[in-house]
Parts: sequence; structure tokens; C-alpha cells
Amino acid sequence: MAEAVVAQKAPYGVDLETGKDYYWCSCGRSAKQPYCDGSHKAVGMKPMQVKVQENKKYWMCGCKATKNQPFCDGTHKSLP
Repeated sequence: MAEAVVAQKAPYGVDLETGKDYYWCSCGRSAKQPYCDGSHKAVGMKPMQVKVQENKKYWMCGCKATKNQPFCDGTHKSLP
């Protein structure tokens, strides 16, 4: 299985709503960041289903290295 690539070295600020399913791109290859567009199929990875408990802006990881998937934990600040 391939490793994730850095989509961007910053989080994506997105408004998410309760009752909806979102799919976070975990491979970094999607053209629709931070959401999945199916690009993972070529590298054997899978997106992460996301459901939220509150309607608000969330910061989804763009570097794909967060320990708090799919949300940003600041890891991008330490990337080369």
C-alpha cells in the first residue's frame, strides 16, 4: 500500500453539518481536497467517513500526517 502525500501544508477550513456523511481524502491525491474523489483506488488506500455532532467550521488536515484524523493537529508546522 502506498503512503499518503501532502496535499497542502495547512488545514482546510470547511463548514460541516450534522446528519451528513463526508469522506476525507486520506491519500492526499484527490483533486477535491479535503474530500475524496476516488483517487485512492489507484494506490490501495481508503477515505475516512466523517460525521459531526455540531454544525460549525472544522479544520481538516491537508498534510495527511495528523494524529487526530481527519482533523488538523498542527503536524503540518513541523514538516520539511
